[in-house]
Amino acid sequence: MGLKEEFEEYAEKAKTLPENTTNENKLILYGLFKQATVGNVNTSRPGIFNMRDRAKWDAWKTVEGKSQEEAMSDYITKVKQLLEEASASS
Repeated sequence: MGLKEEFEEYAEKAKTLPENTTNENKLILYGLFKQATVGNVNTSRPGIFNMRDRAKWDAWKTVEGKSQEEAMSDYITKVKQLLEEASASS
């Protein structure tokens, strides 16, 4: 299985993460997903009153410069980690 296929598989698995997954971890996944699928940030930062989108934009900006392959690999690793933590705590 290639990296892209594995990435897509783990993107599906990420949807099954427990509801108690922290916002911090969700933002890390969001940033890596956007970097892997879109590349570097290509929009302007949302305004101060749009806190949710601003946090998502900041998470994406944090991983700017990573190659798409590196972002895919980091995303897969993070989803695996969160799934293992979820199964260990249940």
